[in-house]
Amino acid sequence: MNKKIITAGVDEVGRGCLAGPVVSAAVILKQGINLNLLKDSKKISFNKRQKISDHIKFYSYYAIGLASVDEILDLNILQASLLSMKRAIERLPLKPNLILIDGNFTPSGLKNCKTIINGDEKIKVISAASIIAKVYRDNLMIKLAQKFSDYAWESNFGYGTRAHLEGLKKFGITSHHRKGFKPVHKILSN
Repeated sequence: MNKKIITAGVDEVGRGCLAGPVVSAAVILKQGINLNLLKDSKKISFNKRQKISDHIKFYSYYAIGLASVDEILDLNILQASLLSMKRAIERLPLKPNLILIDGNFTPSGLKNCKTIINGDEKIKVISAASIIAKVYRDNLMIKLAQKFSDYAWESNFGYGTRAHLEGLKKFGITSHHRKGFKPVHKILSN
């Protein structure tokens, strides 16, 4: 008997940020999804990405996994990213028998994983995961920006832009900042 292959795509966002968690999404596409919409999330405008994310959610099984700022500090950013991926995969309502992961590292303890460098550009199911993760994390940072308005997170999403760095220098760090990351650590050291 032929067993149907259930493929999940996995990607993370926020590795290079100075603030906020690292977020991963795991996605299994359903019939009916418009594959033409799926490409690397960084190549889609903010508003379009929101709409495409809704489309993907409707036509897929998906799950989100996070690794907190504290976990990033305790583990390092790579291990925290892999932890967030593992959490997303384990939360999927269907168990995939093939897991395609963007990048060149796989979370420990998982079987049937294949890494693909630039997978978010090459593989539609990874593109879908990239879009869902990015929209989720961007919206999380926009929400945090309402409480912490001095860092322009609503537009830089925690990345080290000039506005964010100026906010850090002027107002110091928050509990959402990654204390081990150089620009944040530098401010702590002064």
